[in-house]
Amino acid sequence: MSEQPTLTLNDGRAMPQFGLGVWQTPPETAAEVVQAAVAAGYRSVDTAAIYGNETGVGDGLRAAGEAGQGVFLTTKLWNDRQGYDSALAAFDKSLGRLGVPAVDLYLIHWPAPKKGLYVDSWKALVRLKEEGRARSIGVSNFQPEHLERIIGETGVVPAVNQVELHPRFQQRALREVHARHGIATECWSPLGQGQLLADPTVAGIAAKHGKTAAQVVIRWHLDNGFVVIPKSVREARLRENVAVFDFRLDADDLAALAGLDDPGGRIGPDPATAAF
Repeated sequence: MSEQPTLTLNDGRAMPQFGLGVWQTPPETAAEVVQAAVAAGYRSVDTAAIYGNETGVGDGLRAAGEAGQGVFLTTKLWNDRQGYDSALAAFDKSLGRLGVPAVDLYLIHWPAPKKGLYVDSWKALVRLKEEGRARSIGVSNFQPEHLERIIGETGVVPAVNQVELHPRFQQRALREVHARHGIATECWSPLGQGQLLADPTVAGIAAKHGKTAAQVVIRWHLDNGFVVIPKSVREARLRENVAVFDFRLDADDLAALAGLDDPGGRIGPDPATAAF
């Protein structure tokens, strides 16, 4: 495997550009999946309080030994714990479940604008970074108006915004805001929840490079400078997903994939209107 790339965040820390997402990974199998991922070469794991598998993730990293202790670890604050004091308490509980003294990245999972608490939550995360218990802080599913508000009210720019992003939903306007503020773009559901794997454009590029459709889509994220966290619970697929560092897409490939963008390509909830 070729050396894995990292991105330098706006706080100066390095973050692996490729990692494992564990959304919908059952708590009872999370430890086994994480341990297998580390053995396959993964150096980043993304979990969240709402996933219910933080304990398994922590157990898996410890079971992986020294390699597991070097993994870049992310977790997230759920919506029902937003607010300054609530966020601090929720973070302590996440650390307890993970069994670690600090995490590499802590995110506000959704802006939940109807609650009106995301600015107070962000102030709590700023404190956690100052204390060194969250080495970097960021957000997830924030739209431009949410980003501008927390930056304007605190002066602290998120290191990362994790959002739904894949070739059918490329979020170009949001990425321009990220670029202006130096915010790294991290992508959840990077394979479009599997919907992209049968796309003829993707299949053609895969055949050209002798790679799978999933590998082509993951490579597209890397070549565009995004952080990508595909999810799998199968060891064979874990190994397939990480085997993307020995090729690059060319200009024709990137142009063809850029053409798949669809304003209606969103699969998950719209952060502006989500009920939670």
